[in-house]
This record gives sequence, C-alpha cells and structure tokens, in this order.
Amino acid sequence: MKKPYYIGIDIGGTSVKMAFVDNNGSMMDKWEIPTNKMEKGAHVPLEIWASIVENMDQNNISKQDVAGIGVGAPGFVHPITGIISEAVNIGWKNFDLRNEMETISGLPTYVDNDANIAALGENWKGAGRKSDYLIAVTLGTGVGGGIIANGKILKGVNGTAGEIGHMTVDPSGIRCNCGRKGCLETIASATGIVRKAKEGMKQNKHSMLTVHDRKEGDISAKDVFAMAEKGDQLANQIVEDITNTLGLAISNLAIAINPSKIVIGGGVSKAGESLLKPLRKAFDKHALPRISKECEFVIAQLGNDAGVFGGAYIVKQAMKMGEPFKR
Repeated sequence: MKKPYYIGIDIGGTSVKMAFVDNNGSMMDKWEIPTNKMEKGAHVPLEIWASIVENMDQNNISKQDVAGIGVGAPGFVHPITGIISEAVNIGWKNFDLRNEMETISGLPTYVDNDANIAALGENWKGAGRKSDYLIAVTLGTGVGGGIIANGKILKGVNGTAGEIGHMTVDPSGIRCNCGRKGCLETIASATGIVRKAKEGMKQNKHSMLTVHDRKEGDISAKDVFAMAEKGDQLANQIVEDITNTLGLAISNLAIAINPSKIVIGGGVSKAGESLLKPLRKAFDKHALPRISKECEFVIAQLGNDAGVFGGAYIVKQAMKMGEPFKR
C-alpha cells in the first residue's frame, strides 16, 4: 500500500494553492486555480475538489491514497467546527467550509486560519526547524501571525489566538480595518510603512524617498528599506520607528511563550537583514534578557508554499492523534 498523501490547500482572495504532500513532507505536485468570488464564494469548495480530482488522475493518486485535506483560509476560523465567521476578501460569512469540503470529497477535512497554517508549514519544513515554541509574523498588506506552543498551534477558545496584527500598540493611532485604533497592522504592514513614508515626505522635500516618488510614482515598503540602506535620513527614521514598535509587540508576546524562534515572513520580509538587524535590536531592548538570549530571529523560507505544507501538516497531526477515518 502506498504511503498516505495529504492534500494541503491555501485559500487566498486571488488564488487557491494546492499540493500533494507525503508523510515525510515531500511535495509530489503543486498547482493553483483562481478564487471564484462570484455568489459570495459559494462555488469555491466545488471548484477546489474538481481541480483536486483532475490532478489526482494526472499523478496516478487514488482517493484511497489520501489521508485527508488540510485547509488554510482567511478570516476568523472556529478551531473545532471549521466555520469561517467572515472572510471579506472572498465573501464568506458563517461559512461551513469544513462540512462543505467533507461532503463534496468524502475525505476528513481540517480547517484553520491561513496565518496559523503558514506558521505550521514553516515550522515543519521551513525556517522553524520543528521548534516547540515559535512565533511566526507575516508582514504583508496586513500583519498576520501564528503562535506555536508545546509543538501545537495556539488557537484559543474561538480561534482568535495569534492575531498579532490587532495588538494595540498606539491607542491614539489611526483606525484599523477591524474598527479599532492603533493596531500593529496600521504601523508594521507594507500599507502602514507606505503611509508613514508619505506623511514624512510632506516635511522632507529633499529625501531620497520624495525624489524617488516624483520620478517613479508611488513608493513601496521595499523602497523605504532600499533608501534606508543608502543612508536616507527619513527612510532610516521610518525603519527605526517601525522596527521599534514591532520589536516591542513581539517582545510582549515572547514573555508569554518563551520562543526559541521568531520567523518573519510576508512581502516586507524580503528586506532581509535591513529589517532583521534593527528588529532584533529593538526586541533585545524590550525583552527580558533571559527571553532574548534563547531566541533566534529568522526569515521565512517557504514563501507561497508555507500554506500548503501547513495544510498537509494538520492532517498529519490529526492522523497521529487518531482523528481521521472516524467520520
């Protein structure tokens, strides 16, 4: 009999990424399809399964070879039911994704928040190196995160644990998309970095950022880090402010779980050492020395594959606990 395969799925607002992964974490195949947001995303589960069936045929995998399906989805996901309370970028509201996928596929299905899934993927096959205590932070359009404690993702009573982007870091700050003020996401996301840069450019007409903006059009978070490396005063101040706030937030999380690794991913993480060096400095300033000395900062390694590896891993975990095939 073949080794069991796990199907890892990462659902995003633009595309759905999928992969066949074996028990050792080797990826047999990966592919993606567009996310169909028509009729509030009602067709997404059926289209996912149709694509899986097609690729199973192409890879000579039968349904009997598949142990289960693990899905990372945007929004707040209930840790037991797999119901997605709301995923604005798809149109789901109180959407029972787990039940939909199990009904269509006939396979055990496990659903979690996409940031949690990415954290598990990085910990299994990426930068985490199977750490028992890890914080993963994703810096993109928003700020996401996942916390691993005692080798397991921390979910909380209703799946909201690890929503790092909505830690309040400035009570008098600007309003976040969640409706509250001063969330970390408003400062440390790519969107927040650009906003801060544009505010600073109004008073710094001779900054490299201002000159670049006039010549090339809208600046990006990438531009801010690039100009900081070239010695631009405004860009360096922005990087210092952002990393100080982010370092403070992460140090407060670290006191709760005492991690061995902090994994930084997302588009902003492509700045590499230009981000990690000041972030580590800020973390060391705010964290207890006993916490700081045992903690390593690393850049995520899996990129867009983190979600599908994480999806596969939650099936692997469930099998180990004896959960699959009981339905």
